[in-house]
Amino acid sequence: MEASPSPQQSNVTSDGVLTVAIITVEVFAGMWINAFIVCVLCIAWVKKKTLNSIEKILLLLGFSRISYLCFTWIYRLLSMIYPKFLHDQNIGQLLRALANLFNYSSLWVSACLCGFYCIKISNFRNSFFIYLKVKIDRIVPWILLGSEILALAISIIISDLSETLQGDNLTSTYQANFWEVTFRRDKHLLPTFFLAGLVFAASFMIVIFSAVCLLFSLWRHKHRMQTNSMKDLSMDAHIRAMKSILSFLVMYSINFVCLILTIIYATKKENIMTLLILMYLCAFPGVHSLILIFSNPKLEKALMKILSWVKCDFFMK
Repeated sequence: MEASPSPQQSNVTSDGVLTVAIITVEVFAGMWINAFIVCVLCIAWVKKKTLNSIEKILLLLGFSRISYLCFTWIYRLLSMIYPKFLHDQNIGQLLRALANLFNYSSLWVSACLCGFYCIKISNFRNSFFIYLKVKIDRIVPWILLGSEILALAISIIISDLSETLQGDNLTSTYQANFWEVTFRRDKHLLPTFFLAGLVFAASFMIVIFSAVCLLFSLWRHKHRMQTNSMKDLSMDAHIRAMKSILSFLVMYSINFVCLILTIIYATKKENIMTLLILMYLCAFPGVHSLILIFSNPKLEKALMKILSWVKCDFFMK
């Protein structure tokens, strides 16, 4: 006689379905937002045959976030509806490695974006800073290339460490940015956690440093203008950049805490906290990119134009 499922099993199943449903909405919204950025910049690239530094950074960031959300969603969906498929080490390892690669790429490129704002807009008389300010447009492509190489190297190292742990008969499920790992605590996990935490902390420190430098530059510039009873257009540039970076800083602070919590909860069974962390981490790429759109005049203008078309079509019907 077949046993009926227990209420606890039913609750777990319903919770899993609800979680995947929420994540699916967040992922597809984030993918559409970042796809919009990529499409607008690609169209501009075709028309002008070139992109400025900020557009290059945004294009790579949008592509990285689309890829990260895609592979994360695929892994999460398969882990619920067809977990046996992920037991194939090659498939599971490939999905995790790709998700890690584009996650680290997104973190580093977004940190580079904040650093670019800081160097381009801040006013400091330090000779090295002046050199960076003059050469930044030439340096950006190399910085982006270095960020991708670094992200690739780190994802390969972490994937190799994960594979080694599996080879040591540790039962694990290592999932992209929001690891869900069930295995006995072991000292061999420390290098993996340390490396991941170092990546999160390094990108977060770049954002903090950029925000502090811009704040100090804005304060000095405002004081100078008040002393000379003058107004300068660069003040508006400072304020716009500060609004963007401060919003980045708030979101990055929450994101950094969530990323660190993924490490803390990595060895624990999935609970409401891990699900909440997972939902925020999936929502972050879309919300952050939406702020970038409204911080960029070209992207904002393109979005308003599309919304006006949609509005006209809606009322005409």
